[in-house]
Amino acid sequence: MANKVIEVVHLEKSYGDHQVLRDIDFIVESGEVISIIGSSGSGKSTLLRCLNLLEEPTKGDILFHGASILNSRFSRTSYRAKVGMVFQSFNLFKNMNVLQNCILGQKKILGYSEAKAEAIALENLDKVGMAPYREAMPHQLSGGQQQRVAIARALSMGPEVLLFDEPTSALDPEMVGEVLDTMSQLAKEGLTMIVVTHEMSFARDVSTRVVFMDKGYVVETGHPRQVINQPQNERTKAFLSRYLNDDRQ
Repeated sequence: MANKVIEVVHLEKSYGDHQVLRDIDFIVESGEVISIIGSSGSGKSTLLRCLNLLEEPTKGDILFHGASILNSRFSRTSYRAKVGMVFQSFNLFKNMNVLQNCILGQKKILGYSEAKAEAIALENLDKVGMAPYREAMPHQLSGGQQQRVAIARALSMGPEVLLFDEPTSALDPEMVGEVLDTMSQLAKEGLTMIVVTHEMSFARDVSTRVVFMDKGYVVETGHPRQVINQPQNERTKAFLSRYLNDDRQ
């Protein structure tokens, strides 16, 4: 029987009179890799930020293993350790080296000893191919290397779910592949992932499900090859036709 990890129920988000998310419903099951696609301004990143409580939903609910994360008694700190986030701009601590970046959260939030945190950090840096750079400072690394360190830092917290907010959008084209390869390997290992992305090949080949958003709505969701190759909704067809045509130019 599938294990429901996150459930989004009638979620809405507004900034004043501007409504960004409209009646969003979906379920995330353990081991799923969900790619969220859509035009800029469709609400994709806002949805992800609501899932990690970086934004407060206006209406609706988000359940984690059946418990509302919006409940005042719910521990947001422990939740963020279990539902980690990788940002498009890396967000590494510039005054700390690679290893220190991956240790800090474990010590401060999880209460791990220096030795335990270092062992876990090195294991995850090795997983993403960045262990040889453990002493390097962020400014000494390429964008792709910084993003892989950011992934290792998130993994070091032992998350159940990892959220990726356009993780390749700030990278030069030649660096995109190394980050997508790392994410593909994590998917093969069974990590539950929700990925906001413009990388259609990743969405099609690695995801277990694709969600297309437009104007704050979930317009279409389904198996990657169905949504991308044979979309049913006219708005999905228009987006993919425009996007894939732009991609070929």
